[in-house]
Amino acid sequence: MDFHAPPKIPMSAPDLGPEEQAAVLSVLQTNYLSMGPFIQQFEDSFRAFTGAKHAIAVNSGTAGLHCCVRAAGIGVGDLVLTTPFSFVASTNVILFEHAIPVFVDVESSSGNIDVAQLGMAADDLMAGGERAKKWLPRGIEPGGKLKAILPVDVFGQPADYDAIQSVADRYQLTVIEDSCEALGGAYKGRKAGTLGDYGVFAFYPNKQITVGEGGMIVTNDDRAAALMRSLRNQGRSDGDTWLEHTWLGYNYRLDEMSAALGFTQMERLSELLAARARVAASYQEKLQDLKAIHLPQVGADCTDVSWFVYVVRLADGLDRNQVADALQAKGVPIRAYFSPIHLQPYMLKAFGYQRGDYPVTEWLGDQNMAIPFSGRMSEEQIDQVCQALWDVLG
Repeated sequence: MDFHAPPKIPMSAPDLGPEEQAAVLSVLQTNYLSMGPFIQQFEDSFRAFTGAKHAIAVNSGTAGLHCCVRAAGIGVGDLVLTTPFSFVASTNVILFEHAIPVFVDVESSSGNIDVAQLGMAADDLMAGGERAKKWLPRGIEPGGKLKAILPVDVFGQPADYDAIQSVADRYQLTVIEDSCEALGGAYKGRKAGTLGDYGVFAFYPNKQITVGEGGMIVTNDDRAAALMRSLRNQGRSDGDTWLEHTWLGYNYRLDEMSAALGFTQMERLSELLAARARVAASYQEKLQDLKAIHLPQVGADCTDVSWFVYVVRLADGLDRNQVADALQAKGVPIRAYFSPIHLQPYMLKAFGYQRGDYPVTEWLGDQNMAIPFSGRMSEEQIDQVCQALWDVLG
């Protein structure tokens, strides 16, 4: 062991305490390990926080997005406008239903979908023919029905939903908001997750709140909510017996211990968001003069940013792998955020994408790097990260 090596700082750490431990232990003293009272309380906390009429707890953000795709009636050959700059789940849920993701490049400042290109893509896809073909993946012929838009609130900052909704209204498209990274964020004073027809949050350990694995759908649509509750529970609808199934459904239920953990985290949400904002503000202050990186920029319409990760962009010409190695030697890990979806091996095989297809996404994928971030970071840890960055890049 090298006793002179600096202590390694974790990339992220969940903020859990005695309240969460007590809540989970209380479940173990009951007969309810699945679909018990904590599920209802967890869902109620999201209805209260977002103002949405319905909240449906599921076992992952991916499950939530998949239920939304089903509720939107998206099926074989249908087209969904979405972004290649995201975690793969936002595209996978479209592919699960044998629909076609139609990618639109992103804005360089936020990483969110470029709404000017989104409008052009929708117009061309509805026009059909050669106009449509230039937006479709290689090998996919025009003719599929455009059904929905699936934008992603990247890194906790909501996309431009007024512009997105304008396109959706023009062609009667469903808007599925992937707000898995943005719990607590807001766009023009409206809470993330409520900006489309359906919204989805996720609770992986690096998220603003965590249950280990889990997700939550919010919507004001009564029909969709009833269907999604059924889909998460093997397709059983209200009135079905235990062995009756109205729909082809899934085991997307959230267990009771996770719900207890989530409900308790929601009671601490303002504290958890404030702790993350403190760390982000400290990074902003200590790194603002480091010319080799570009710090996150918050758009004017984002009235509340919810800090999911802290992602900086390396100046052009710097090699991220070399920077990562040098930082690792100083006990500071980094991660790429994101690797473009269209360049994932299975997407290359399925659709023949090539480098250069979505240049802004690819540029961000090459230059972005997430540095250690959580609400539990001490000032000493923040200082270690910042000093390492200055030493390597200053």
